[in-house]
Amino acid sequence: MRLTVRTRLTLVYGGLFVLAGMVLLGATYILVQQRLPMATAGESFAGAGPENNTFGTGGVAAEPKFVQRVVDGTQNTALHTLLTQGLIALAVVSAAAIALGWLVAGRMLQPLHQITATARRIAAAPPDADRGLHERIALTGPKDEITELADTFDVMLDRLDHSFDGQRRFIASASHELRTPLTLNRTLLEVALAAESPSDEVRQLGTTLLAINDRHGRLIDGLLLLAQSDRPVTERSYVDLADIVDHVAVSDTVKVIAEPYEATVAGNPVLLERLVQNLVENGERHNIPVNGWIRVHTFSRPDGWVVLEVSNSGPAIPRYEVPGLFEPFRRHNAERTHSPGAGLGLSIVRAIARAHGGDVRAEARDEGGLTVTVTLPRAV
Repeated sequence: MRLTVRTRLTLVYGGLFVLAGMVLLGATYILVQQRLPMATAGESFAGAGPENNTFGTGGVAAEPKFVQRVVDGTQNTALHTLLTQGLIALAVVSAAAIALGWLVAGRMLQPLHQITATARRIAAAPPDADRGLHERIALTGPKDEITELADTFDVMLDRLDHSFDGQRRFIASASHELRTPLTLNRTLLEVALAAESPSDEVRQLGTTLLAINDRHGRLIDGLLLLAQSDRPVTERSYVDLADIVDHVAVSDTVKVIAEPYEATVAGNPVLLERLVQNLVENGERHNIPVNGWIRVHTFSRPDGWVVLEVSNSGPAIPRYEVPGLFEPFRRHNAERTHSPGAGLGLSIVRAIARAHGGDVRAEARDEGGLTVTVTLPRAV
């Protein structure tokens, strides 16, 4: 079993105190033993005669050996009492010192507990929504090693927070800036195609360029939405996912099986609609050409969560590739330049789910296709 720092400090301080007490008791024992009178029978009765007979008139003079035994017994009793009483006192004082050391160690380690609690709250925040990076330790007290550690941790959080904010601002600014030339390109292409009697080569080239322009537009829209949804939702309203499914779960190419049951959440209606739409479009895009289907199911669980489950038929997907599908620009068995999607659909779904305090997971179906499950907190 691993010992905590508090326990180790207590054992170290307590062990040192007991060791010092034993050394002190041993030194005292030796000094007292040396200071006790070591009188012998010959010295005690030197020159003793009838007039100095301690047993009185007619008594028998005490024998030297008997007196020596009395002196030795007195010394041994005194030393034994010193040793036993000293050990008892040392045990009592050591127990009190260890208890006091436990309290003092806990008091000294309290700032470390505060640092650990802050780091644990930040680590428990969803990775895509840096909702914990704004928190700081702000430890007060004397400028010691623990305070320096807390200040260093706060500086690191500041840099991470600024880095994430700068990344989001860059994505949003770049998306907005890129929209203008794409809109201009689309206008010029449409004007060229609308001209009288364009050649077949020009018409084919214009159609291809319009498709590429539309794809870049979807990519920019996806980046902008990903930047907007990659943070906690502050303004929330009452939303029933069943209503969104009734409105969004439609397709012209595959069969859609909608099973919308009440699943109320508190969130952003626009983002939640985009979440459902992305899942439906993903299931429609990655499907089989004949007799394809999509099943959309919403329901509430007794544990306070609502579930949105979207399954679809499609090609078989290796299970080890499923986690990577949630990464930006990752698509299964599709080249980036030829796929109609931007590769951001499931990334946006995960960002929106985590911004609402939920999560998403996907499982590969044995028959082919995916089952994507989104769990969100139920509105109260």
